[in-house]
Amino acid sequence: MEFSKPTKDYIFGTRSAIEAIHAGKDIDKILIQKGIDNELIKELKQLAADHSIPMQAVPIEKLRRYHSKNHQGVISFLSSVSFSSLDNVISSCYADARDPFLLVLDRITDVRNFGAIVRSADCMGVSGIIIPEKEQARLSADAVKTSAGALHHMPICREKSLKSTLRELQNNGLKVVAITEKAESNVADLDLSGPIALIMGSEENGISPELLKQADFLAKIPMQGKVASLNVSAAASIALYETAKARS
Repeated sequence: MEFSKPTKDYIFGTRSAIEAIHAGKDIDKILIQKGIDNELIKELKQLAADHSIPMQAVPIEKLRRYHSKNHQGVISFLSSVSFSSLDNVISSCYADARDPFLLVLDRITDVRNFGAIVRSADCMGVSGIIIPEKEQARLSADAVKTSAGALHHMPICREKSLKSTLRELQNNGLKVVAITEKAESNVADLDLSGPIALIMGSEENGISPELLKQADFLAKIPMQGKVASLNVSAAASIALYETAKARS
């Protein structure tokens, strides 16, 4: 079997992961070998939970795909960007007399789609992007490259519960618009001015039902050709453009 070479994106070992968290490193996720349960692992799990770092129990074969050395049953993936506080993003917008313009990404797992969306969001003046802890593309060097470097400038807020996050946005005066083919209204026909958050759904299943139910408005992108749907990054670009046009 051929093993991948170690990269600066990985941290091997339990104690190394604990030290990285204490040092304030931004970690995308931690893989822990199934069946391991000792005091150090318990400490890591508690620390990761306290810092909202996603964890996943996996078989040892999956860990060996990344490296053959003694990883102690733990591999941590470092993020290529730093995460931002959603409260700070919203507060800074209002403090600067700007209406917040946020984008919520519900389980976008393809790194190329994610990077392309971040690039479009940066071009259209988005204040920040909200992602879930789980079922989300890694914020890796590939994501930065696909975003044409926009990930280094765009505030990324990683939240444990998107449902609770939408409630927080609404409590802060933002209207939440879900971009979905299930809508009756076209996105260009809605009032997209003022504080606003758009939701884009996953490549496979779109926006989850609970988020659709919580949104203030549903909007679709009208289709006139023979193809029934758009790639999520293309759909996001259109929705972001319509919103930016309304805000200007």
